[in-house]
Amino acid sequence: MTENKSMEHVAEIEKELRYVSSLIKQKGREILSDYNITPPQFVALQWLFEVGDMTIGELSTRMFLAFSTTTDLVDRMEKNELLMRVKDSKDRRVVRIHLLDEGKRIIDEVIKKRQQYLTDVLTNFSSEETASLKQNLIKLHQEMREE
Repeated sequence: MTENKSMEHVAEIEKELRYVSSLIKQKGREILSDYNITPPQFVALQWLFEVGDMTIGELSTRMFLAFSTTTDLVDRMEKNELLMRVKDSKDRRVVRIHLLDEGKRIIDEVIKKRQQYLTDVLTNFSSEETASLKQNLIKLHQEMREE
């Protein structure tokens, strides 16, 4: 493949990924409208669900937010009983954020609805196309993490 053709493919891939990302984000926000949380709160809950307890500093780094913004976010979610602050068992000076059952329930429900949306979108894909898409996305993600 010539370099010019290769760059055309890369440009098209980048554009399509941008469009797909935008549509997924839009659908995610529609799903979240049924819940009493904001998109940034959902992202915070997802991190806690996937990684486990962490400090506000660790969460703010993962979310690319200022510490003060993350603190406000945690305050609101603690008030809504989605998470709670707990003292670290090894170092009482350290406070960790712990996901509560209501936060887990919301994450579980929203992710299931997002997966159902994707299932509906993939209806016209063959099993082979779906498997290939999955493998290619995994490979792309791994390559991006190694960058």
